[in-house]
This record gives sequence, structure tokens and C-alpha cells, in this order.
Amino acid sequence: MKKIAFIGAGSFGFTRNLVRDILTFPAFRDAEIALMDIDGERLDFIRKACERIVALGNYPAKVSAGLDRAAALKGADGVIITILAGGPEVFRTDIEIPAARGIDINVGDTRGPSGIFRFLRTAPVMLEICRDIEKYCPDALVLNYTNPMAMLCRYLQEKTSLGLTGLCHSVQGTAEMLARWIGADMKDISYVCAGINHQAFYLEFKNKDRDAYPSIREAVERPGVYNEEIVRCEMFKHLGYFPTESSGHNSEYNPWFRKTAADIEKYCTHGTGWNPGVHAYILDEYLSREKTWKDDIRKWLSGDTVELERGREYAAYIFNAVFGDNTLFQFNGNVRNFGLIDGLPEGACVEVPALAGRGGIQPIRVGKLPPQLELLTGINSRCEELAVRGCIEGDRGMIYHAVLFDPLTAARLDMEKTQKMVDEMFEAGKGYLPHFTARV
Repeated sequence: MKKIAFIGAGSFGFTRNLVRDILTFPAFRDAEIALMDIDGERLDFIRKACERIVALGNYPAKVSAGLDRAAALKGADGVIITILAGGPEVFRTDIEIPAARGIDINVGDTRGPSGIFRFLRTAPVMLEICRDIEKYCPDALVLNYTNPMAMLCRYLQEKTSLGLTGLCHSVQGTAEMLARWIGADMKDISYVCAGINHQAFYLEFKNKDRDAYPSIREAVERPGVYNEEIVRCEMFKHLGYFPTESSGHNSEYNPWFRKTAADIEKYCTHGTGWNPGVHAYILDEYLSREKTWKDDIRKWLSGDTVELERGREYAAYIFNAVFGDNTLFQFNGNVRNFGLIDGLPEGACVEVPALAGRGGIQPIRVGKLPPQLELLTGINSRCEELAVRGCIEGDRGMIYHAVLFDPLTAARLDMEKTQKMVDEMFEAGKGYLPHFTARV
């Protein structure tokens, strides 16, 4: 019997889908699914959901749930981490303080001022979790889904001895979207994708072993396609390669799409895939979920049917490759850059193809990116490196400089205004950042 632990299991939809996927593999039909969260009410809901999946699938699996992290981790073969350090009332300042200075952030969970302070708040919690993994299941394969992905993985891969990689669904999700745009079947699609999390690009995209980029170029000229992903289509037209992450996210990571209200109206309002405004996303979406999540879960639990077919998230396939039936599986993972992508910082977190199998996870060397992609991803990667180093050393100056060179911040604020913004964000988050003492 294999044991797979979920830390932060209260993410109802995500956890139940991953549990469903895991149980579809013969090697895990009788697995122990150990659910842990700090919110007992959410934990009880997800326990019921997983037990329903087990019953309807007629699996001989065992589901356990509790608030004790050590009990969940003890003896685990695999660990999935999906946490949020503080709820909307905490992280809303990550969005609202920059917004007051004209930096209109769409999502704010990856990089830039919002992503950096989310990272600083989350890193100590994640490190505590990983210290427990080192203690109770040191040989477990650890898969992180918590954002900001690149900075957290980079931090934990340096600070711990664990076999840890980060996963994001944007690579396979975008590949499916592009296949749909050109009328191709996914079984005929192959690609090479690399860069950094939420800013990777398809260096190759093939349909039946033939270059599919000419077909994609034709597709993005169609208004229905272009208006679905305006920012990404613009990036593709001007950079020559299609990015993995949604237009809403991508609009934050560069200086071209969110400098002014007119830019947001032109590029972001009608084709980001996300609500364009700060308050529309953070306050309306997140806070409304706090009011409706119980009803949504009860509706699912009382529904007539449950989807038991395996989905396309990477985690279950990776676990199966490493400690299931050992079927090799290739995916894109977040690992440190030791000879994988030339031109990006050595040791930084990059998102590259990797092969999972009996021996673990082996990242695949990509080499050089096209120069325009190296320049764009290099700026953001170096900002992430500064933020991680600042977190490790408790150096506010490094955090300020990481924010100062953020492309969207630099497009909106001068140095003095950026310094004042960073100081205010430190003040707002001081309860979570006790080890930062020095001023720049």
C-alpha cells in the first residue's frame, strides 16, 4: 500500500480531482490518501468527497484526514502541497497597495510586488512543512502546486534536501488550446517548452511531426481566436513564440499591456481570461467565494454523478512513474538551472521538460532560448533570484531591488515611489515578516 499525503487539502476542487486521478492507476487503487489542513471544516468536506470517490470507484483505498501534519506525513511515498498562507483579507494588501500607486495587477500570485510579498509570507510556512517532510518521510517525492511557484521552489530546493519539483497546468492546458485552434488532435501534438514558470514558451510545436506554427499564425488572425487571448496573441506576433500562461497573468509580467487604463481596455478587458480590474478579481472573486464555497461543495456532494475518468494534471502520472508501475512520463517541471537553460541565472528556478521514472525526476537540457525570450525571462528570473536571496538573508534592500526592476513596476513608478511602496508593503505584512529588520 502506497501513501500519498495532501498538505493544504482544503482546496476542495483541486484535491478531489488529484485524488480521483491517483486512484485510477492500478498501483494506487489501495493507496492511503492522507488529508491534512489547518481548517477542520474544509477538511471534513474534502474527506467526504474523497470517500465518495473511493466508494463510487469501488477502490480498496483508505482515506484519513486530520489537523496533525506529522501523522499525515509519516511514511508517505508522495506529498502534494497546496497551501495559502493567509486568506483574502491578508493578501489583498499585496494588490491594493500597488494599485493605489497605479500598478494595476490582475492576479498577483507569481512575481512583481504582489507575488514577491506573497512569497515572503509563504516561504517560512512552506519551510516548516518541508522540515516535517525531512523528518517523517525524507525519501518522499514532493510536488508543489503553491504559488508563487518559481520563488518557492527555488527557496525550498536550496534550503532543504528534499526531492521537490513544482507543477503548473498551464503547459498542457495551453497545448490543448493551441491544438483546438488549429483543429488538431492532441494525440498528434508534440512540443518543446521552456522558460520560467508562467513565462515559458513553446520553442517547438508540432502536429504529426510537422511544424504547426504556420497554422497557429493563421489561427490568431481570426477575430474569434485573437479575442480569446489578446495579450498572448500579441506576444506571439511580436516575439515569434507562443507563451504558456494565460493573458491575464502575462499582462502583469512585462511593461506593454497594463501601463494605463487605455492599455488595459485595449489589451486586457476583453481577452485576458480573467477579470481585468484589481477589485474585480481580488474582492469580487475571492471574497465572494468565501460566501459560497460551502453551498458549492454541498451541491457536489449531493449530485447524482461523479466524474471518475482520469484528468490531465501531472501529479498522478509522476507518482505512478516514480513509485507506481514505473511507466515513464515526460512533463514540464520547476527545477534549479544547473546547465539546463543557457543565459538564465545559474541555479535559478526554470521550467523545463523532465522525465519521471523509477530513478526519480531527470530534467532535460534545453540550451539557449531565442535572444528575445532570454531577455524577457532573464529580467524576471533575476528579480526572483534577488527576492529569494533577500528572503534567505532577511535583507529588505534586496527585496526593494527585486521590486524596482519588475517590468510593470518600472513602467509606472520612479525609484522613490517604488521605495515608499515597498516600505508600506513591509509595514502591512510585518506580522508575517519578523526576520526583516534592515532598511535599504
